[in-house]
Amino acid sequence: MAPVSTTDATSFAGLLSLIMLLVLLGIGVNMKMISPTVVADKGIELLSATFIFSVIVSLALYAVGCKSRKQSSSLKAHVTGNFIHDCWFGVQLNPHFIGVDLKFFFVRAGMMGWWFINLSVLAKSIQAGYVNISVILSQLFSALYILDYFFHEEFMTSTWDIIAERLGFMLVFGDLVFIPFTFSIQGWWLLKNKVILSKAAVITNCLVFLVGYCVFRGANKQKHIFKKNPKAPIWGKAPKVVGGKLLVSGYWGVSRHCNYLGDLLLALSFSLPCGASSPIPYFYPIYLLILLIWRERRDEERCSQKYKEVWVEYCKLVPWRILPYVY
Repeated sequence: MAPVSTTDATSFAGLLSLIMLLVLLGIGVNMKMISPTVVADKGIELLSATFIFSVIVSLALYAVGCKSRKQSSSLKAHVTGNFIHDCWFGVQLNPHFIGVDLKFFFVRAGMMGWWFINLSVLAKSIQAGYVNISVILSQLFSALYILDYFFHEEFMTSTWDIIAERLGFMLVFGDLVFIPFTFSIQGWWLLKNKVILSKAAVITNCLVFLVGYCVFRGANKQKHIFKKNPKAPIWGKAPKVVGGKLLVSGYWGVSRHCNYLGDLLLALSFSLPCGASSPIPYFYPIYLLILLIWRERRDEERCSQKYKEVWVEYCKLVPWRILPYVY
């Protein structure tokens, strides 16, 4: 029997934690120990408490990181002397606490929090007697996305957040506050606004989700497999590589950040069930577009410095950054 890898075990632990929390939540609701709408009812209080906690954690990470004398890439301190910069971007790449990788822990907490808020808002919608196809699609797409994250959590080890971003307020706030409380805006909005979707709108929404999922998951999976085994076939063919390092096959031969395109389509699919009467439900995809363009620019600069001439050759072979023939 093949041994279980660390990343596989880590992914399983995240999925098991999610299942256990859902079971405990279900038991608590069934035994009348907790109201299914408690999160939705106490949204502002939870948002405030989580924000304060994020600030405290970020300051603690800064203080501990500055004192670190470790020389490993994950724990080495990167201190610029600018307090705001170091608190915002972080000092250490992958700090741990009692053996727990804090990056993975915070992302998991944010994804779980997002789903728990959605479930609580759904319970409130059921109590109000208002659940239609718009609510169902919004809940379904986000639930599938969250479950997919936990099933494929090991792919996170190949993403920008893990390999390049240090853990500071930007990531802590993003994971613990931004993900759960802004990704769930659509559910809150549908709770107050009744949206009737046509059959064409429903089909279009489903197609956007499916295409986004295939591109997002497919691209991340190809990159992860390539990093583990550079000779593994991509789309049934031997991978094409530039400089022995950069993949130019599969989705990665279409655009340099094709996974961002998939992520943007998924974000759009979460908002489309809300119709087009207000920009409020589209806050997440709009924000994500701005974030990913900013991140893509930073990544391009980093890769240009790292790979030099190889990066120039790669850009000639794959000229599009995110969306082919557009950007």
